[in-house]
Amino acid sequence: MKKSDAPSTAFAHRWFTSRDGLSLYARDYPGADGPARLPVICIHGLTRNSADFDHIARRIAATGRRVIAVDVRGRGRSERASDPMTYQPHIYARDVVDMFDQLGIKEAIFLGTSMGGLITMALTFLKSRLVAAAILNDIGPEVSKAGLARIAQYAGKPVETPTWARAAAYVKETNAAAMPHYSDADWDAFARRTFRENAAGQPVLDYDTDISVPIARAGARALVPNLWPFFKKLAKHRPTLLIRGGISDLLDAEIAGKMRRKAPNMVYAEVPGVGHAPMLDEPAAEGAILAFLADLP
Repeated sequence: MKKSDAPSTAFAHRWFTSRDGLSLYARDYPGADGPARLPVICIHGLTRNSADFDHIARRIAATGRRVIAVDVRGRGRSERASDPMTYQPHIYARDVVDMFDQLGIKEAIFLGTSMGGLITMALTFLKSRLVAAAILNDIGPEVSKAGLARIAQYAGKPVETPTWARAAAYVKETNAAAMPHYSDADWDAFARRTFRENAAGQPVLDYDTDISVPIARAGARALVPNLWPFFKKLAKHRPTLLIRGGISDLLDAEIAGKMRRKAPNMVYAEVPGVGHAPMLDEPAAEGAILAFLADLP
């Protein structure tokens, strides 16, 4: 399916408040089946925001299931934190718990891209009952140091982009290896999900560059997280789908293979010719997600 063929399901704007007082945002795509089916909660990657899920959210909502795509604190329309040390997965997970409480959600299916998958795993320890099933997009309980090193080269670093053409060039420079099939139009669309216009009409990064502060302070320890206990608890007790970019440098084939051995019942899908992370508008990713959800309540 082409991007232009996606259903035109609209989304509502939702706001909720974290327990430390931040105003946080989510897109709410209503499904025709309403509360009769479990909603899907979409959580984006480190420097991303809820706009990344627009295509797949519309596709899921068209099947009747509600979809909520969050802007994690410090990203998109969510408020920036005064304390950058709150930019950590366990705090993000706590914010999701606060959203559930305020929106009256009891249980959901989680779709997490990269950092969003880490947040999903953290939730299985913080509030296990909230997670009915999980889709992990190009992330695991350990990741490749090479991929982390690449992300560290740009994440949290200011960039001068006085025009949208320069913004598109920037996202192409930092992501071309992962999306070798992208056209100039694709990079322009990617830039408009990565940047927003400031008061002067210039594109600026749509996230707080201080999100990198906890990573920098953790130093080498940040490069070797051991989240296998989190993953085992998630995949052992819940339906789980792992999506991997076929040329991903963050979730390499060796780590994905280890995950599949540890969780033999986990569903697996690979997106050929795409690196970290699939945008979930690829036929292989979209098809795997819709098939996985079709078997869930």
